[in-house]
Amino acid sequence: MCTSPLLSIQCSSKKGILQKICTRRLDVESDIWYIILMEQHAVVTNKTELEHYLKLTENEKRWFDDKGDSLPLLISTYYLGLMDPHDPADPLRRQVVPSVEELNYTEMETRDPLAEESHSVLPRLVHRYANRVAFLVTDTCATYCRHCFRRRFTAGGCSHVSEQELSAITAYLSEHIEVKELLLTGGDPLTLTDSKLEHVLGSLRAVRSDLVIRLCTRMPATFPARVTDRLISILASYTKVALYVMTQFNHYREITEESRTAVSRFVDAGIPVMNQTVLLRGVNDDVQTLETLMNNLVAIRVKPYYLFQGDLVGGTGHLRVPLEQGMQLEALLRQRLSGLAMPVYAIDLPEGGGKVPLGSTYLIGKDCDGHWQFRTASGEKRTYPDP
Repeated sequence: MCTSPLLSIQCSSKKGILQKICTRRLDVESDIWYIILMEQHAVVTNKTELEHYLKLTENEKRWFDDKGDSLPLLISTYYLGLMDPHDPADPLRRQVVPSVEELNYTEMETRDPLAEESHSVLPRLVHRYANRVAFLVTDTCATYCRHCFRRRFTAGGCSHVSEQELSAITAYLSEHIEVKELLLTGGDPLTLTDSKLEHVLGSLRAVRSDLVIRLCTRMPATFPARVTDRLISILASYTKVALYVMTQFNHYREITEESRTAVSRFVDAGIPVMNQTVLLRGVNDDVQTLETLMNNLVAIRVKPYYLFQGDLVGGTGHLRVPLEQGMQLEALLRQRLSGLAMPVYAIDLPEGGGKVPLGSTYLIGKDCDGHWQFRTASGEKRTYPDP
């Protein structure tokens, strides 16, 4: 039985998902800021609220009538405020406003395309790669993305990790020294209160002081006010061994003054920030958008890390980009971007096959003299002899 171990407050008139974020036990007085912040964290969770911001299309309206057992609606009003309310094809809107197209499943799509359940050694702990694990610390986010590959878990009712679950995970890590990196993910770990997050980090470091931690969060893009001085102070105290923030900006319009400030707080505290963009149809599937996004990320001190091909999760086919088009975009980006700004275009293979890089092959082979032949990013040929 999943439990929620944090604080209990009244969150305006909001119910449902936000209430789950807010219904927790108060740990320490320092979490009072969290109460105030979450009271101010206005979200929309139903059709009536959403129609105050947007004129819904027929496909969007039909989702509310036919959705069935689906990822619920939750969008921060901050993120809604970045959209053009008059554009039904707005790239930010496509990421978070549900459509009846989500009810279309193809034969190859599954609820768990990366086979995380079969690689789960404990509830909330996925050990798919030999040297790293994913710790699903919560099933809650500040905004639910329609392309979410973990839809089977997100908003599933398990809320935040319990003390019993945390103890089991730390025991596993103490025994499995082959694990060198841990992804703190979910859901979004920053939906935990500061004191709860500090407790989780402290518990992990207590058993494995050598563990590299990646904190995976979309808050800088969807709710940057969450990145407070208090949060940064806590995270900075756990950086003796590297702690990285892995975020997700999918469009350059998500980079605002607020998100720049959030990112700067991490970086100024010595916490590197890396970005994992998902290639999405109608959002960023053109070279100009991707080029602008990657260059703007570098400008705010975020390293573009991955450009992910969409996973084969059920109900996301309308957002996936054909692989051939993705390969073409990767080749064009390589001509336009520096090495610093160029992400690795990759696919997470079905059935737990793991991540593999995609992209153009520039090695042609050997010529008749035994010299290596290459094709440049612009299509010209070059020769490289072995010693």
